[in-house]
Amino acid sequence: MNVGIGLPIGDPAALLTWAQRADAGPFTTLGLLDRLVYDNPEPLVALALLAGATSRIRVQTEVLLAPLRDTALLAKQAATLDRMTGGRLVLGLGVGGREDDHRASGTDMHTRGRRLDEQMAVMRRLWAGEPYEDGVRGGVEVGPIGPAPARPGGPEVLFGGFQPAAIERVARWGDGFLAAAAPSWAGGLFDTARRFWKQYDRPGEPRIVAQVNVALGPDDVIQDARTNMHAYYAFTGIADRMVSGMLTTPTEIHEAITAFTDLGADEVMLYCYGVDPNQVDRLADIL
Repeated sequence: MNVGIGLPIGDPAALLTWAQRADAGPFTTLGLLDRLVYDNPEPLVALALLAGATSRIRVQTEVLLAPLRDTALLAKQAATLDRMTGGRLVLGLGVGGREDDHRASGTDMHTRGRRLDEQMAVMRRLWAGEPYEDGVRGGVEVGPIGPAPARPGGPEVLFGGFQPAAIERVARWGDGFLAAAAPSWAGGLFDTARRFWKQYDRPGEPRIVAQVNVALGPDDVIQDARTNMHAYYAFTGIADRMVSGMLTTPTEIHEAITAFTDLGADEVMLYCYGVDPNQVDRLADIL
């Protein structure tokens, strides 16, 4: 089982330490979440810096809210980061569920799913080296937008989500599924992703990446993680319940990894909200 680390957002300046320790350890991926109206680092900028400070570990948006962004520019940014990291970018995408994010970006929250589908059609075309538009419109011809990504067809794309329409995008446009769900109900989501994959006659199977929230260390580290996670999810109205699911012992983390392995996941992301970078070493010790 591959195991990655979801990076905390509370102290952006500390993320270089997190990344370098993870790169030296047994971890496969660094993940970073995305919000606009929140005190978090912008993920593509942050991951570009972290990729430059590491040599082998993948960098993953978890998930990037694509509808908030200009499509052509996002395609160029992703291709650039993929090319300059030698294919280490994993582009986890989602639609976002916060009205304030969409207000700040000037996008319509009610059409965010349709916009993501339209964005993927354009980005797949651009990553394949095709023109942005066919022919001349208004006297202007808009050709290809480079650079070519390191990975043919573009960086690996994962989609996060819980509803069937969101999971269907895995088969329509993506390479895999990112599931932020406990093992007790993640299996049904995995099965849905695999079912759509077969319906679209995709070869093989989608890559399945699970995510679980963890904190490992003394009481102050665990409390810091709980406080930060509660603040992040306060808008949901169920922050207490979500925080209660955080895993805080080696045994709990081992059991979750085993459960996801049994469900056929390819990777588990251990998402951290506490800012203490010593958690990287503690997690490495128990793997």
